[in-house]
Amino acid sequence: MSQRGFQMVSLVEPAVSAPVERPDVYFSAFGPDPSWGEVSPEAQPRGPNMTRSYSALRAEALARYPKGAAPGGVGVDDIVQLKVQNTYDTHLDIARAMAKVMRADMAAYDADVSKFTQSLGCWSGFHAQQMIKAVKRLRGTAKGTYVYLSGWMVAGLRNRWGHLPDQSMHEKTAVADLIEEIYVSLRQADEVALNDLFAKLKAARAAGDAAAEAAAIAEIDGFESHVVPIIADIDAGFGNEHATYLLAKELIKAGACALQIENQVSDAKQCGHQDGKVTVPREDFIEKLRACRLAFEELGVDDGVIVARTDSLGAGLTQKVPVSQRPGDLASDYIKWLKTEPMGAPAEGELAIWKDGAFVRPVRMPNGLFAFREGTGRARVIEDCISSLNEGGADLVWIETDTPNVDEIASMVAEIRKAAPKAKLTYNNSPSFNWTLNLRKQVRAQWIGEGRIAEADYPDGAGLMSADLDLTELGQEADRRLKAFQTDIAARAGVFHNLITLPTFHLTAKSMDELSRGYFGEDKMLAYVATVQREEIRRGVSAVRHQHEVGSDLGDTFKEMVSGDRALKAGGHANTMNQFAAE
Repeated sequence: MSQRGFQMVSLVEPAVSAPVERPDVYFSAFGPDPSWGEVSPEAQPRGPNMTRSYSALRAEALARYPKGAAPGGVGVDDIVQLKVQNTYDTHLDIARAMAKVMRADMAAYDADVSKFTQSLGCWSGFHAQQMIKAVKRLRGTAKGTYVYLSGWMVAGLRNRWGHLPDQSMHEKTAVADLIEEIYVSLRQADEVALNDLFAKLKAARAAGDAAAEAAAIAEIDGFESHVVPIIADIDAGFGNEHATYLLAKELIKAGACALQIENQVSDAKQCGHQDGKVTVPREDFIEKLRACRLAFEELGVDDGVIVARTDSLGAGLTQKVPVSQRPGDLASDYIKWLKTEPMGAPAEGELAIWKDGAFVRPVRMPNGLFAFREGTGRARVIEDCISSLNEGGADLVWIETDTPNVDEIASMVAEIRKAAPKAKLTYNNSPSFNWTLNLRKQVRAQWIGEGRIAEADYPDGAGLMSADLDLTELGQEADRRLKAFQTDIAARAGVFHNLITLPTFHLTAKSMDELSRGYFGEDKMLAYVATVQREEIRRGVSAVRHQHEVGSDLGDTFKEMVSGDRALKAGGHANTMNQFAAE
């Protein structure tokens, strides 16, 4: 025991293979990379600080401090542990690394459309952390899993002014703050998990078990980070192109490697699934795409991903008529869809468009906005996507639809790919859709058309929602299509990324309703135990040990590092979390 009460550990290196230097990102999205060396082939990059193995870091520390401790008595093994647990120095490092992850995933999807990616919208760091933990328990890896940061949920749940609609009324800083929070939570999940692995290593060394020691080191080197890419919703840019650029920089510095921006007017922005949407001319939108690209480039996120969203399918209005310089340019392609009416010679101060050898008057609404011709949304969507990809340098496009219909989206993508062959989509599997009703309607209509059923066999409209249909042939076929929806849309419609924007909003509402009904009703404590705690235990949800989940054991470890035997630890015999130790 040293003078400060620290236990000195063995300085003999365990029998592991020689360390291998690695680049910041050392895996291919869906397969092992030989450059990993001794690290597990399932490992995912942990950040710039962990491009070397545990053994290499320990050897480096021992070269600096051959006696096994730094000045003041700080142990070499403690230094190495904290270096390993500090997976990223800054969140800008995360943005750079996760952009490379997304690029690798996109390349993997291009080679095999079954390699699509998924995310859920999360409105807190804890939601994101628990999502990634669940995916890792299910699959053994979080590869192909992202976090979606929804502007709707920031407006509805994360702003200072209460619950607001998705109209860009929330503070700009709230979006960056949530990105920061999510990555703090994901990095803490790394720290807690790695601390547990180092506890195994220390126990193995204390027992003199060389095999267990080597196994623990292999687990540390093979550890997969909880840090995954975030696709961040920047709405319509919260202002002009300069405002977009300034906000984009803040989101990127918070860790975002992908920005999703939509082609609506900033000061009239609406949720994509509401009426009253007003789009901007394509030149205006391209300028905002450029603003996002410049923000990425300035901050050294050279692989940053831009998702260009078009709301034109459900938008019937525009704020201004762009200036056309020549036939067939972006402005004229936008103008041609305006609703117009015949007119004579323009009067002074009257707006007119020269079309087909005559002047026509664009139809103007009482609020001064201009209307598009009915039925032109699909054509405008296709042109929007082509211009965003080919002129604006977008990496992915997002088509906001009014129903979930694979055939409809696939047909639009087929048109887009005639001009942009490598077009890939991000698709919103939105809670704004009544999925049960939509899919049952689609099955019913198809089967009637094929003569498989008569119209009277199943109800039409809202009647299709009946629980009595759940186990019928139609109900089961609709559920089969729901289960296959993301796979189908990835294969047939070029959807690289499937997301649900607001699942944690609805899940929180449902879960609180379920618990409250029982707890404040007849079941009292049984409601909590049966619906929450037992399920946590039986599913292996680590949050059942809530003290450990928020870093209590991690804190104890640090106290030991600096205080040795004097450490006042929380994890002793009186800690009630010990009741869950076997879980």
